[in-house]
Amino acid sequence: MSALPLPTVDLALDVRDLVKCFGAVRAVDGLSFALAPGRTLGLLGGNGAGKTTTIGMIMGLVRPDGGTIRILGRDPERERSALLAEMNFESPYVDMPHRLTVRQNLTVFARLYEVERPRERIAELARDFALEPFLDRRSGALSAGQKTRVALAKALLNRPRLLLLDEPTASLDPDTADWIRSRLEDYRRETGAALLIASHNMAEVERLCDDVVILSSGRIAAEGTPAELMRRFGRDGLEEVFLDVVRGRGTADERAEKEARP
Repeated sequence: MSALPLPTVDLALDVRDLVKCFGAVRAVDGLSFALAPGRTLGLLGGNGAGKTTTIGMIMGLVRPDGGTIRILGRDPERERSALLAEMNFESPYVDMPHRLTVRQNLTVFARLYEVERPRERIAELARDFALEPFLDRRSGALSAGQKTRVALAKALLNRPRLLLLDEPTASLDPDTADWIRSRLEDYRRETGAALLIASHNMAEVERLCDDVVILSSGRIAAEGTPAELMRRFGRDGLEEVFLDVVRGRGTADERAEKEARP
């Protein structure tokens, strides 16, 4: 990977007019948003709204049909190798090789990310994420909670400046989910990293996210801080806002206007 230093930037992620088509379907349709260092953005939407496709394009796994993506001030099409050392991804739906132990898996990923002093870094993360009791256990034998902790440790191996998370606490019990959220909050506070979270857990989004983008059919249907969205839609929680958006019920003013019509 490139040893050139990445510049100090105003935006960790800048997405402009992004488009992706699958045949006649526009999965992402002119999407624009930005994420500053030290902030967390929630990317919400129902199934098929375009969240996973958008993350795939940011990661370079899916080629856009239009628009631009800038990551940490750089063009990922031209400088992918340099950027890979500065970003990472975590999802409970992506398994590590089952036959390798936790330690072996983390060692492989540490080499891929060219982590300096990988043994020391793995030992540090093992302490932070309470992995030590099962470091030498095969990954396929872990519980869902253990797998999530290992996946998050993997995602932090290279101390990413941009961390992408897809349903980071899916299928976890409340205690383990709270533990994971606390670690994410700690990491952002300690490093100034930017986090992009795709989630269906509205309480999680309210807790972790500074800003929210709600997608519908590949477009932005609503955006703002959680508090702004709840105020605009006249709701007490983000889940009610989400339902208003995906069901097309509109903001509080739009609902009142509709009810006032003869």
